[in-house]
Amino acid sequence: MEFEGNAVSRDPKLALVVSDSAKAQSGADTFRRSHDWVSPDEADVLVVLGGDGFLLHVLHEMLGRETQKPCYGINLGTVGFLMNHPHGHASIAQRIAEAHRVPVSPLCMDAICQAGATFSFYAINEVSLLRETRQTAKLEVRINGRVRMEELAGDGILVATPVGSTAYNLSANGPILPLGSRMMAMTPISPFRPRRWKGAILPESADVEFRILEPEKRPVAAVADQKEVREVQSVRIRAATEKELTLLFDPGYTLEERIFAEQFQV
Repeated sequence: MEFEGNAVSRDPKLALVVSDSAKAQSGADTFRRSHDWVSPDEADVLVVLGGDGFLLHVLHEMLGRETQKPCYGINLGTVGFLMNHPHGHASIAQRIAEAHRVPVSPLCMDAICQAGATFSFYAINEVSLLRETRQTAKLEVRINGRVRMEELAGDGILVATPVGSTAYNLSANGPILPLGSRMMAMTPISPFRPRRWKGAILPESADVEFRILEPEKRPVAAVADQKEVREVQSVRIRAATEKELTLLFDPGYTLEERIFAEQFQV
């Protein structure tokens, strides 16, 4: 059974991709001896050793390729929210064969600067608009071409995927989105006006646009994960469903389960 799209074959070819961190490099020797690995270009599945940041780096690299291969992350980093436990009783091949698939659609950000230049970047976690100076940012919010908020004043705003809803979005008091919900979280960052607005949950099909009000006086930067564009005048965000990625998780250790656990912490 061959690799097709994001599907995992019954006997997949595996590639080992290791972070440069000392912890990942130290732990990689055991994994290197445990399987007959192939190169990433030949592989059906990428086994990624490191932390969440390194996995996001690998996923971003795949977005530029014609085929997006499933990734099975193993936590040899710090938090490891997107990763699997480094230790297991089964072989790596068996763990992947039994893994659950989680589809992830990144966001596509198109930002136009005050100087007229246009930049396009993908975000797996979130797109954030942030004030660049002490001046409060003022934004107009449009959804599907219709103005939904004439003026939002505050430190900024973000739009998060379900995967990203537990990252910056959660820190900004945004909602946690279940995986597979095909939704996006729109969350204000320290809003001043309207003070009581908590944000919105939008369908994945929504076309979101922010226009910066008084951009020269109140400059705003747009950030798609780690890619920053400064002094923007407008930003458009949509779900890039044509670039759907796949994460693999051990049974009982799924990202869905960790999202449930995050919501019931006391």
